Amino acid sequence: MLVKLDLNPSAILTESPQWKTLTGLGDSLHRWALDHALPLWANTGCSPDGGFYEKIDQNGDPVTLPRRGRVTPRQLYCFAIAGELGWTGPWPSILDRQLATYLTQFFRPDGQIYALIGRDGQVLDEGPSLYDQAFGMFALAIVRRIEPSRLDLEARAKRQLLALQARQGRLDGGFEETAPPSQPLQSNPHMHLFEACLAWAAVSQDPIWASQADAIAELCLDKFINPGTGAVHEFFDGQWQRIPGLEGQKWEPGHQLEWGWLLLQWGLARNRPLAVVAADRMITLAEAHGVDKDRDVAVNILLDDLSVLDGQARLWPQTERLKANLLLAQITNNPAHLGGAIGAAQAILRYLEVQVPGLWYDRMSEDGAFIEEAAPASSFYHILCAVLELRRAVLLGA
Repeated sequence: MLVKLDLNPSAILTESPQWKTLTGLGDSLHRWALDHALPLWANTGCSPDGGFYEKIDQNGDPVTLPRRGRVTPRQLYCFAIAGELGWTGPWPSILDRQLATYLTQFFRPDGQIYALIGRDGQVLDEGPSLYDQAFGMFALAIVRRIEPSRLDLEARAKRQLLALQARQGRLDGGFEETAPPSQPLQSNPHMHLFEACLAWAAVSQDPIWASQADAIAELCLDKFINPGTGAVHEFFDGQWQRIPGLEGQKWEPGHQLEWGWLLLQWGLARNRPLAVVAADRMITLAEAHGVDKDRDVAVNILLDDLSVLDGQARLWPQTERLKANLLLAQITNNPAHLGGAIGAAQAILRYLEVQVPGLWYDRMSEDGAFIEEAAPASSFYHILCAVLELRRAVLLGA
C-alpha cells in the first residue's frame, strides 16, 4: 500500500508572507467552490436522465452533447470530494445516482469503458482508449476512499486493469494506445493511469496497484524524459523514441507540473531520490520557461529549443502549477517555491471571473483576453483537486 503523504508545512513556510498570501487566495477559491461551483454543477450540470452535461455555456445553460467516457469519471471525482471540501449539499445522493448511471451505461461486457455515449444511452464509440480506462479506475478509487464499504468497486477496477494489461500491455511496463497497436505511443495517458494506480494503492492492500504504479514511474524516468532538458515529451514510436518532426519536439508545461506533482509523491513514498530530483527539475523547467511572465500563466506548448509553440493558456495547467509548487515548497521548506503557487492561484481566480458564478473561462489568448465559450466540465476535476490540496495544506499549517 502506498499511503498518501500529508506533509505538515514547517514554521519556515507558515510564518512567511507568501504563506499568508496563499492562505487568503485559498480561502477565496474554497468559497467559490462551496458557494458557487458545486451548487451550479449539482443542479444545472446534472441531467434529469442521470448523467452529467459536458458543458455549461456562459449564460448558465447546459449544452447537450454526447458524453465522453473520460469526463463522467472526472465529475464523479468532484462530487466524491465535495464532502471533504466541506460542501453540505446533497453530494452523497448525486454521487450514488451518477455512479449507478456510469456503471450501467459506460462499462463494456469485457469490463473496459466505452469512449462515447449518446444522450439516449446509445454507444457511439466503443473505444476503449487508454486515457478513458485510466480515468475510470481513478474515479472508482476516489469513490472507494469516500465509501469504504463499496468493495465491488475495487473488483471492477482490478478487472479493468487486468484486461488492459492483457489487451494492451507491453513488456516494458507501458501500454499500447490501442489494440491492435497503433502509433504514436503517448506519455499522457500513462500519467493518468499512474494517478489512478496511486489512488488505488492508497486504499487497497492488493499489490497490483503499487506494482503498476512503480512500472509506469520507472518507464517515465527511463523513457519519457528528455535528458537534455528534463522535460517529459508527449509522442513516441514503438521503441519509446520521440517521433521525428514537430510532434516529437513538443512538451507541455502543464504536464511537467502534473507529472512532477505525482512523481514527488511516488519518489518520497518509494524512497527514490532520483524521482524527486527529476520532478523538481520538471517543475523548475515549467516555471522558468513555460510561464509567460507578463500574464503570469503557464502556456500550452513549448519545443525542445524552449521556444513557445502555443502561447495560449488553458485553465488546467494553472491548477497543476498550484499543486506542484505547493508540494515542492512543503518538501523543501523553501518559501521561494510558494511564488509559483501564488501566481497560479491568482491566475485561476482570473479565469473564474465570469458572468455566472461557478463557471470559468477555459482558454486565455496570447494577448491576455479570455475566449468566450462554454465552460467544459472536464476542467472541474483539475480545479477542485487544486482547491482540495491547498485547503489541506492550509489546515495542516494552521
